[in-house]
Amino acid sequence: MRRRSALSLPVLVALFAVIGLLGTVVTGGSTRAQTDSPVVTPGGTLPGNPSIQLVQVATELVDPVNVTSAGDGSGRVFVVERVGRIRIVDQGGNLLPDPFLDLSDGFSVKTDFLEQGLLGLAFHPNYAENGRFFVYYASFVTNGTLSLVEYHVSADNPNVADPDSAKLIVAIHNDPFVNHNGGTVRFGPDGMLYWSTGDGGLAGDPYDNAQNIRNYFGKIHRINVDDTGTEPYTIPADNPFATAGLESPNPFAVADAAAYHPGAQREIWAYGLRNPWQFSFDSATGDLYIADVGQNAVEEINFAAAGSPGGVNYGWDWLEGSHCYPETVTECSRGQVGVLPVAEYDHSAGDCSITGMGVSRTTESPALDGVYFASDFCSGRVWGLERDDTGAWQFQQLLDTELLVSGGGNDDNGATYLTSCSCEFSGDYDPFTQSHGILWRVVETAAVPEGAVTASPEAGANATPEAASTPEASTGGETVEIVAIDIAFDPKKDVTIAADTDVTLSLPNNGVAAHNFSIDALGISVDIAPGETKTVSVNAPAGTYEFYCNVPGHKEAGMVGTLTVQ
Repeated sequence: MRRRSALSLPVLVALFAVIGLLGTVVTGGSTRAQTDSPVVTPGGTLPGNPSIQLVQVATELVDPVNVTSAGDGSGRVFVVERVGRIRIVDQGGNLLPDPFLDLSDGFSVKTDFLEQGLLGLAFHPNYAENGRFFVYYASFVTNGTLSLVEYHVSADNPNVADPDSAKLIVAIHNDPFVNHNGGTVRFGPDGMLYWSTGDGGLAGDPYDNAQNIRNYFGKIHRINVDDTGTEPYTIPADNPFATAGLESPNPFAVADAAAYHPGAQREIWAYGLRNPWQFSFDSATGDLYIADVGQNAVEEINFAAAGSPGGVNYGWDWLEGSHCYPETVTECSRGQVGVLPVAEYDHSAGDCSITGMGVSRTTESPALDGVYFASDFCSGRVWGLERDDTGAWQFQQLLDTELLVSGGGNDDNGATYLTSCSCEFSGDYDPFTQSHGILWRVVETAAVPEGAVTASPEAGANATPEAASTPEASTGGETVEIVAIDIAFDPKKDVTIAADTDVTLSLPNNGVAAHNFSIDALGISVDIAPGETKTVSVNAPAGTYEFYCNVPGHKEAGMVGTLTVQ
């Protein structure tokens, strides 16, 4: 049976909220913000209508979350493992046994929650000469610190970094919650260092961080790390708030009142983001793509053309994608705020959390040149985004996999990669023994090497999601009187029920955010406030039903369902 982000029966779809990479999962529509520019959804056709496949490159990685290269001509691929390690896949495709950098034994990198840990890596554009690179990680459980740190490669081994070379560049303190840490680090074509942060976590941006330019949360930042003198970095003079964030020396007059934002963080380059996971620059054009994880209903891809001056507000938490937020409002009471995405998709088909991968620029797969790729953590689907000859964006589903997609990136040759894992939002989850992380390379179907392991047996250009399998009905079977289902740790349980049996679900919400339980086929939708318990009774046909939920985090969010068959 295909994974779905729900506790599922053949006729029952239960959707619970989950905090983290996922956002709150609910059903229902939302009101579209007004715009003159269309926001595309899956269903278009890319130029050339390409067909793709994922080719396995390396296995047994530990919670891989990001991929990049050193830009030094070595052909090496560097994979960030959330647990605090950076691994190297050499030019021959071999995963080296020793990490390039290992911070897993220290106290800096915190990994208790699946969105914490080592998240980002960027090599200096002149890395071949200066050996400098930068990492980003989250530390401590709550009220913790997000750190951007510079390291150097060791003097005698290009495959080993010097752990004693650490230099703190930025420390963002008092991150309120464990989730939504952002974490991508990239050098732009302008030589500046960009890095992203999430809105501070929980759900719905409770502190309104993303719209507040006086803090660092829900932003993309831009700094200069070269020729900084005694300072770890400087503010580029053309940053959107480089001068606007300064107090006016004249208390009675401001040169440009509209551009005066006292207290604005001068590092900010863009804001209004929920949890950008992940952003990337097109190596050929310098264009920027930002995959931003949605809350209840919509995942989005934002775009900034090369040379953009920044200062863009991408709308969260007044908008979710191109839609009003909260999705229950009948119209955008605060109006459209910010720039809309160029592409988006909703959660109606089991998707839950976008993962940006990058733009393909490899000669290995010329049919994919210029295509931006993204995938989804829950569904494993892979989409391509590109403009056609008329300049219109086309957003096409290219592959349907069974993968939990955790990250992506590009190598020196412009090939695009995807990482997957068997990772879980679970207190009992041990990434070192359970992750089974894999590195995959995106290739056009015609370029799959003979004998290669691929992610999907079929790679049709217009692949569609598999239909969930329906168990054969039985004419009888033992009636289960009481079954307790821990949906975080007991992912599969087969239950045989008799015809016309009443099924009662007890739904306690012991978390801190509102949750929603839905049975789409029966038109049932139950909102459950924090601290509240509700029950719902349904009548299901006879059959053996597989109860499962592969969306992680339910136990941590206080959702443990109890099924009683009477």
